[in-house]
Amino acid sequence: MEEKMSGRGLLITFEGIDGCGKSTQMRLAADWLRSRGVACLTTHEPGATPLGREIRRLLLSSGKHVTVEAELLLFLADRAQHVREQLVPALAANRIVLCDRYSDSTHAYQMAARKLGQDERVLTLLDFAECGVHPDLTLWFDVSVDVAFHRMQQRQKGGGERSRFDLEARSFHQRVADGFARLARQSPCRIRRIDAERSIEQVQRQVRMEIETFLEDKL
Repeated sequence: MEEKMSGRGLLITFEGIDGCGKSTQMRLAADWLRSRGVACLTTHEPGATPLGREIRRLLLSSGKHVTVEAELLLFLADRAQHVREQLVPALAANRIVLCDRYSDSTHAYQMAARKLGQDERVLTLLDFAECGVHPDLTLWFDVSVDVAFHRMQQRQKGGGERSRFDLEARSFHQRVADGFARLARQSPCRIRRIDAERSIEQVQRQVRMEIETFLEDKL
């Protein structure tokens, strides 16, 4: 696979509930793409820009109370900065962007799990923050809440970052999972389900297959 894409780059997002393994899989996918001569940028939300790192600290700190509305607006402020500072330049430079969380997380976490719903005001804000940049392909790492909870516990024992979301009840994470499943049903061409309960190696094989199939007509 040698890079020969012309025109705008491509945005591939990695989505799923906490503990689904998407961050590890994105790193492995980036290494694989680069080994095949494909220029790609890896990024994430929230916290990929200097401003975003400050927002991330406010959002994820387990010691701070954040209202539902403030949480949404902070995530969207992070996205607006992220899109303008990183995504737009990379896509204009014809690069493939791999992004750990993007707009589908807003739908699953704030609109579904936080029960903001499909409010037109929220959808307008979401469009405003994205500045016209939408995912070309989304890999949804589907995993049961039980498995995700076990992985989150193991991550915390290993000294991994702990956020307010880790402290949420199982019912909250189930609503997130249901939100992602609903999005996948609504956008089956864009969102590809990855069976994230398998081994890292098995999951990575499926990730590569989905990306390679998608890129066949692009590269």
